[in-house]
Amino acid sequence: MRQTGRNARQKRGQGQISTMTRALSTLVFTILLTLTALATGARAQEQVWIQIEAHPSLSTAENRARNFARGLDDVNGFTLGSGWYGIALGPYTEQAAQQVMTRLRAQGRIPRDSYLTRSDSYRRQFYPVGASALSAPAQAEPASPETANEPAAETESAEVTQPEADTAQTETPEPQPEPVDESPAEARRSEARLSGEERMQLQVALRWAGFYDAAIDGAFGRGTRGSMAQWQEANGYEPTGILTTRQRAELIGQYNAVLDGLDMRRVADREAGIEMVLPMGVVALEKYEYPFAHYSSTDPQLGARVLLISQAGNRDTLHGLYDIMQTLEIVPREGPRDRDADGFTLEGRNDEIVSFTRATLSGGEIKGFTLVWPAGDEERRSRVLREMRSSFSRLPGVLDPASGANAEQDIDLVSGLEIRKPKLSRSGFYVNDGGAVVTTLEAVESCGRITIDHDYEARLVASDAESGVAVLRPATQLAPMSVAAFRSDMPRLKSEVAVSGYSFEGVLPGPTMTYGSLADLRGLGGEDRVKRLALAHQPGDAGGPVLDTGGSVLGMLLPRREGDRELPDEVSFATDASAIRAVLDGAGLSAQARQATRSVDPAELSKIAAGMTVLVSCWE
Repeated sequence: MRQTGRNARQKRGQGQISTMTRALSTLVFTILLTLTALATGARAQEQVWIQIEAHPSLSTAENRARNFARGLDDVNGFTLGSGWYGIALGPYTEQAAQQVMTRLRAQGRIPRDSYLTRSDSYRRQFYPVGASALSAPAQAEPASPETANEPAAETESAEVTQPEADTAQTETPEPQPEPVDESPAEARRSEARLSGEERMQLQVALRWAGFYDAAIDGAFGRGTRGSMAQWQEANGYEPTGILTTRQRAELIGQYNAVLDGLDMRRVADREAGIEMVLPMGVVALEKYEYPFAHYSSTDPQLGARVLLISQAGNRDTLHGLYDIMQTLEIVPREGPRDRDADGFTLEGRNDEIVSFTRATLSGGEIKGFTLVWPAGDEERRSRVLREMRSSFSRLPGVLDPASGANAEQDIDLVSGLEIRKPKLSRSGFYVNDGGAVVTTLEAVESCGRITIDHDYEARLVASDAESGVAVLRPATQLAPMSVAAFRSDMPRLKSEVAVSGYSFEGVLPGPTMTYGSLADLRGLGGEDRVKRLALAHQPGDAGGPVLDTGGSVLGMLLPRREGDRELPDEVSFATDASAIRAVLDGAGLSAQARQATRSVDPAELSKIAAGMTVLVSCWE
């Protein structure tokens, strides 16, 4: 009986232990379920993003983000580090993100290689401007496709119209830490997510580095892989032929190093109605002077300049601007020109600068830009120009025509820009119907280029140092209004004469008449082919025709030479008509000759003189 009682007590004790064990197990299980539920809920609320593209260029990434925002909701742009910029949709919960990505992939609205990522992949937000999506709650429900366009339109408008302290809005990217390196397998997977543009950018960088010389097509074939391996070996990496994320960033960083210090930033100039990337490290907005916004150099050693072109107009206005731009010092004459109905491109270079101008007409507005860069810095210039061209976009409005109305006026300036000027201008006159011109030798010595009336190129075909006569032939045949007729008989002493010339070297639009008399048939030293005149003239008159009262040419006015003894202002000299005809004969050119004719009234004489007198300019 005692044994039976002990057994019963043992059984009761074991039952109590079993009950406690089951209760403890239940409690632990309940706690684990609660923790699991809490963790699952936390994960469900964590921000998840759909990364759809990444680019090594901020301007490209901004443009692509805008394009996606036209058809998709929740488009954001973030810096990724090492100069890369990502475009992502979100934020969503993980379940919602997977649903959205699956649907948009199936619809072909996002790339097939889009993938899910967490918020710690992103740094500063650059699109939309002023947004802070990284602090926004994750969406548990996918956005409705029917409303996808509305937020994008509002965001675009807000970006353009938000109030700013300055007219030109700029944005500076922050430096970011380098990405973590990868294994070859991981590198292949990350490489697969590159867009076609990013793959081509890598080929461009490899070509720049000297390792690639094939087509820029974005296809990573044997040639591209070989060049990648060569770059890896040259930079101390294992030559696998597959660039990791870090190596790609390093290659692009090397490629972009040429832009260090230029501070390439997107600028929204709302006065001009233009938004684009500009080298704000070396230029700054100085003034508006219609139709230009002047971004002048802040680095005197470099001397770079940018003009934004902005005006209302039509095709006639555009073509007029094309002609005006070519008269400016900032547009050297040497270089290709291209003009069509709705735009033009001007390139010019000399020993000092290289200039590029592009302007187009759209919706009654002419907009464009000019980049002026020092010669000899071609790599940086071409990279800056590429960024400027790819980022150029139009904002509403054009410059106010009154912009710069109070600026100091100068005949040698157009809208604050210096007009190209010759180093010397003198007078000349037509001697035959084909447009051959006689001028003073002084006008054509040491010239890089010679023009007649600014517009017509000419070349020197004959000269005579003793008489000081030079003969020019225009590149294209001209049709003079009148041609010199040389007087063949001897004029009378003290008879009236007149000189037709550009006294002020082209400041006035036409020649002026200066009157005097024939003082002697010889020079002061007895030269029989030189005539002395009682007439005061300006330097620009030299080379002009000396006429009698009937309009016949007695000779050509000579310049005052340095070193000549001091003479009264009214003492001048002219080469005799016979000396001029001798030079023309030597050049195989015939000239008209006639004896004295009756006098004509001053108005008729001025008309004859103006028809034959030209402005001869000597250019560097």
